[in-house]
Amino acid sequence: MQRTKAEKPTLVILAAGMGSRYGGLKQIDSVTPEGNTIIDFSIYDALRAGFGKFVFIIRQSFEKEFKEIFNKKLEGKAEFDYVYQELDNVPLKYINQERTKPWGTGHALLMAKDAINENFAIINADDFYGAEAFEVMAKSLSQKNKESFDFNTMAYLLKNTVSDYGFVSRGECQVSLDGYLTEVTERAHIEKIDGKLMCKDDKAEFIQIDENTVVSMNFWGFTPKCFEFGGQLFEEFLESNKEDPKAEFYITSVVNEILKSGIARVEVLKSDAKWFGVTYKEDKAIVLKAIENLKEEKIYPKNLW
Repeated sequence: MQRTKAEKPTLVILAAGMGSRYGGLKQIDSVTPEGNTIIDFSIYDALRAGFGKFVFIIRQSFEKEFKEIFNKKLEGKAEFDYVYQELDNVPLKYINQERTKPWGTGHALLMAKDAINENFAIINADDFYGAEAFEVMAKSLSQKNKESFDFNTMAYLLKNTVSDYGFVSRGECQVSLDGYLTEVTERAHIEKIDGKLMCKDDKAEFIQIDENTVVSMNFWGFTPKCFEFGGQLFEEFLESNKEDPKAEFYITSVVNEILKSGIARVEVLKSDAKWFGVTYKEDKAIVLKAIENLKEEKIYPKNLW
């Protein structure tokens, strides 16, 4: 049975970050001589995989520049919408004047609720996930009842997702023997030190982490039922962190609440697609070369649009 347009999954793109480690708005920085961003490749792959709608989570401060880039590329190809994640998208009593960055990916997810009525995937704007990963995700989402609590995540090995130029943040996944997520731990600081992969524990002390650890790259698949989780948890987070201008509420926090509920499950999907991304300016040269190689292999055309 062929899926109708309304049944196609939506792709939500987390693009409200400030790029502090990168030194600018990496989500609209080009990574090819033709001027394409990493988001362009995600959109291109998602369209080919069967996604029918795109929701960008951005900030109003760069709305004009963002829309100038992506509106014309999507016009006539798919539905698209914008959601704004602002510092004041919280109850008045929790607004902190010292805060300069958004409240985190979990907050962004909750902001997208009113723009989504179908099964959807959510990704980072600055991560290149690969065509196969979108194909696997789209197929999985298209088979799920949108009234169900059956979710999923795309898994990667830690050793394939780190930068040579500084620390990265990853979700460390615990996976059951039958391939379902049992817990995810946000590791906000993982880096290579003396040839070993090290992460900071809850006491901010470095401990070694296995390079073959399964990690989340914020490529999650949800039904609209996921929005029944996280709201109360976010309020509790705000209460606990109202004096901390740098605290972030992650999607992994929402996922752990989902897992603890006992009514939902998260399947761990796997793909052989190569991941790469830009956390630091120095990562850009690696991404440029990787995309050049993919074009030479005819996986992507020279000009995407």
